[in-house]
Amino acid sequence: MHAASSESAAEGETTMRTTVLMGCLLASTLGTAAAQTRMPELAPAQMSAEQKAMYDAIMAGPRHSIEGPFNMWLRSPDLGNRLQRVGEYLRFSTTMPHNLNEFAILITAVEWKSGFEWFAHYPLAIKAGLEPAVAKDLQEGRRPANMTADETLVYDFATQLQRQKQVSDAVYASAVKRFGEQGVTDLVALLGYYNLVSMTLNVAQVQPPANAGPTLPAPAPVTQ
Repeated sequence: MHAASSESAAEGETTMRTTVLMGCLLASTLGTAAAQTRMPELAPAQMSAEQKAMYDAIMAGPRHSIEGPFNMWLRSPDLGNRLQRVGEYLRFSTTMPHNLNEFAILITAVEWKSGFEWFAHYPLAIKAGLEPAVAKDLQEGRRPANMTADETLVYDFATQLQRQKQVSDAVYASAVKRFGEQGVTDLVALLGYYNLVSMTLNVAQVQPPANAGPTLPAPAPVTQ
C-alpha cells in the first residue's frame, strides 16, 4: 500500500510539472506572437495575382526584398506597386546627390522614431560618405556638428519642412541655387515618401532585428 501511494504521488508530481511547463511554453509563444508585426509577412504562395505582380516587380528591381513597408503595401497592391516605383526613382534615379539623399532619409527616420528605417539606411549613409559623428549626433537628437555646407542645407530644409511645415525664403533660395528646381522637387518628394514609409513602419510595428544594435527609441505606445 505504501509503495502504491508513493507511485501515485510521483505520478501526480510529474503531471503537475508537465502542466506548468506547457503553460510556460504557451505564455512564451503568446509573448513572441505579440512582439511580431501587425501584418505578418506574406509568402508568395499566399498572394493574389495582383500581389504577386507587385512582389515580382520589386524582386526584379534593385531592392530584391519586400522588407520594410512593402509587406503592408502588398495589402493594397495597386497602390503599393505605384508607391514602390516612386521609391525606386527617389532611391536610384533622383537628381539629388546620393549621400545627401541618404542623410535626408535618416533625418526623416529620426522625426518618426523609425528604428527600422534607421537600421536600413544608416549603413547606406555611411557608405555614401556621411561621417559617423554626424550620424551619431542626429541619432541622439542633436543638431549635428561639423556638417558640410550641403549637409547643413539639407538638414535645415528637411527639419524646417517636417517640424514647421514650411521652408524659409533663405533656405529655399539656397536649395534652388545649389540643387536647382528639379533637385528641390526631388528632395521634397523624398521627404514626403519617407514620411509615408515611416508611418507605414510605425503602424505595422516593423522593428529592426534583435541583433541590429542601437537604432532609435520607439514611439510611445498609444493606449486610447
